[in-house]
Amino acid sequence: MEPQLLHGVADSVATVVIHHPAKRNAMTAEMWRALPPLLDTLAADPDVRVLVLTGEGGTFCAGADISTLLGSPQEAQGLAVRAEEALAAFPKPTLAAIRGHCVGGGAQLAAACDLRFAEEGALFGVTPAKLGIVYAASSTRRLVSLVGPATTKYLLFSGELIDTERALRSGLVDEVLPAGELGKRVAEFTRVLVSRSQLTQAAAKEFADGRTDRDGHWAGQARGSGDTAEGVAAFLERRRPEFSWTVPRPG
Repeated sequence: MEPQLLHGVADSVATVVIHHPAKRNAMTAEMWRALPPLLDTLAADPDVRVLVLTGEGGTFCAGADISTLLGSPQEAQGLAVRAEEALAAFPKPTLAAIRGHCVGGGAQLAAACDLRFAEEGALFGVTPAKLGIVYAASSTRRLVSLVGPATTKYLLFSGELIDTERALRSGLVDEVLPAGELGKRVAEFTRVLVSRSQLTQAAAKEFADGRTDRDGHWAGQARGSGDTAEGVAAFLERRRPEFSWTVPRPG
């Protein structure tokens, strides 16, 4: 099978799989280009409420396929940044499910997700210093927002890999699961996300990502949605709420 991004939707969860096992799921130029339009399609699908990004088999993503850097490193980096930004802008909750190596472009994609769950034994690294590449400013700032300036400098200055214990301690990952438990935990947690208010999630995502110009917009959405009344009624009646607000289709 050619290197590609596989995807499917089940129980309101879209799963995107980085598939290039011959090179530890390294991202080719074609795969970087394919990610933004795929995300647009999934964002517009009303059946999708959560997105999970993972890698084929026992590796998340070993980075960019180095062969893509032989022509124009700047162009290759631009493709990666556009894919990263598209993932960060996805309007619904995103979760990276990480096994094995999550390095270079793989770490870039994981950092662009809202949450990161990792299996014990996973390794993380941001490696442009090994290639003499200036890491993109936007990617650097996103990393700083996750792990702080000191750990960002450690990762970028050295290109060294860190284990799941340090990744959890630094805030790079949110949960670490024993071997064989990652899939079960991701399925369990995404069911929780699917059951919650999309209104709450969408507003929280924008606020947490630093938007400061949409307070009035979200106040208006809350007044008109009916989700608050439904949530309170369901709580008092001891039943599962049926929230009705959905993320508007792009455009």
